[in-house]
Amino acid sequence: MAFRKKSTKNPPVLSHEFILQNHADLVACVGMFFVLGLMFEGTAEASIVFITLQHSVTFPAAEERATESKFLYYYGIKDLATVFFYMLVAIIIHATIQEYVLDKINRRMQFPKAKQSKFNESGQFSVFYLVSCIWGTFILISENCLSDPTLLWRAHPHNMMTFQMKFFYISQLAYWFHAFPELYFQRIKKQDIPRQLVYIGLHLFHIAGAYLLYLNHLGLVLLMMHYFVELLSHICDLFYFSDEKYQKEFSLWAIVFILGRLVTLIVSVVTVGFHLAEGQNRNPDAIGGNVNVLAAKIAVLSSSCTIQAYITWNLFNVQLQRWMEEDTTLQAPVVKKKRTKGRSSRKGTENGVATSNRVDSPHKRKEKSS
Repeated sequence: MAFRKKSTKNPPVLSHEFILQNHADLVACVGMFFVLGLMFEGTAEASIVFITLQHSVTFPAAEERATESKFLYYYGIKDLATVFFYMLVAIIIHATIQEYVLDKINRRMQFPKAKQSKFNESGQFSVFYLVSCIWGTFILISENCLSDPTLLWRAHPHNMMTFQMKFFYISQLAYWFHAFPELYFQRIKKQDIPRQLVYIGLHLFHIAGAYLLYLNHLGLVLLMMHYFVELLSHICDLFYFSDEKYQKEFSLWAIVFILGRLVTLIVSVVTVGFHLAEGQNRNPDAIGGNVNVLAAKIAVLSSSCTIQAYITWNLFNVQLQRWMEEDTTLQAPVVKKKRTKGRSSRKGTENGVATSNRVDSPHKRKEKSS
């Protein structure tokens, strides 16, 4: 007699389901190799490339009272290793928020499957945009960008950045690169993948462009305005998922959305117009950060205008879809009532005719018998 195999809920090791369920633990194990590498002399130099920021330059203290030297950074090929490590960190944080926050809310609210993916997406982006807005605002205040707006088009030295500025851009690139494997880990539907790829690719293109062209302050200001509007958008979506009655109350965020796009275009035009106001460089050097030429200005302005037009067009499409869904939901009960009334009247007439026939049939029988 053959023994029955015990049914186990855990999938087999290294199977498709096993990787999806335990991807955060697997990624954490990979990240621990780099951390443990710091403990050994032979691997410490290689591990430092992944964990700490590279390509630093030491400058002596400018003031007499200042005793500490100043560290500035430029970009290089080693930044790819740093982006890869913090991409692993982003995957772990993403899974932690999903498991301990969003999944618990999903169980309590009992959302249908159609709303669960949208709720998870809005929840993850809300946390990311909130942290990025707070962090970016702190950098703008510490580097006096709000008190001195001219830093948007002049920064000395123009081909260097501070530690917090470079770490912010490395983290941003790591987050948006981590969104590619998350399409697989979160089991995104095939029809939603093209939209997600375009959304991720546009963010990577503009963040990497600002980082490589040393337009750090301009890119940071534009990111803060963009992230703030997106944060309001996803917060409104979260309220809408919790209760659909909030749809009309939070529809005013579209006004803030359009104003944010207009301010972004104005800041882009003014900054690029006054960028390095001393005049255009005759010998531009993109690697050294000297990109003050007409072609570079046109490229920056055209990309900024294109992304704003694309995002605004998507807003109109999403809003139109929601209005159409609301109209269908309002018209559906009316049609059902009309149909039920017609059916009930038909049934009533049929029943009346049947009962009348049943009542008249005995009299007719008596008449025939008489």
